Amino acid sequence: MVMMDSFPKIGITGLPNVGKTETLVKIVENLERAGYKVGGMLTTPIKEDGKRTGLVTRDWRTGEEKIFALTDQDSSYRVGEYGIDLKSLDTVGTRAIRKAIEDDSIDIVIIDEVGKMEMLSEKFCEIVREALDSDKVIIMTLHKKSRNSLLQDIRRRDDIRILEVTQVNKNLLPYKVEKILKSC
Repeated sequence: MVMMDSFPKIGITGLPNVGKTETLVKIVENLERAGYKVGGMLTTPIKEDGKRTGLVTRDWRTGEEKIFALTDQDSSYRVGEYGIDLKSLDTVGTRAIRKAIEDDSIDIVIIDEVGKMEMLSEKFCEIVREALDSDKVIIMTLHKKSRNSLLQDIRRRDDIRILEVTQVNKNLLPYKVEKILKSC
């Protein structure tokens, strides 16, 4: 639907719990209202009594979702207090990214988040690299402090613009991203 001369890659980073996912959702909702077709993966928190106890990975297009991290999940893969289910990440999140890359009707691929938990999956890391090398607009959220080789490679790329979300700018950032996309 949308023709762009170049295919911008945008990374949104920020401190934990600053609102990276919420900012991404606002961006996507605005872009869809403007006529863009968006696909990919979103990660949303599971909260109990106001405290985050886990994470769900969701296919933006289909709404399919699976729990992939829980505080009380028994798993050989752990990040902090969370047990990680890589199979659910790969069957929903990684697959959603692949479908968005391959579907010619999709204008923009979202990846939320390239973080410590997700990077435990080799399949996830491979599809992120594939997405960045594709002829698609990519908007992703990035863990701010990790020194993982994938994140270091992303930060070194010349074709990605990294924006930091803060409490001060999180309401304006969606409009900045739209402006970047419209200038391409």
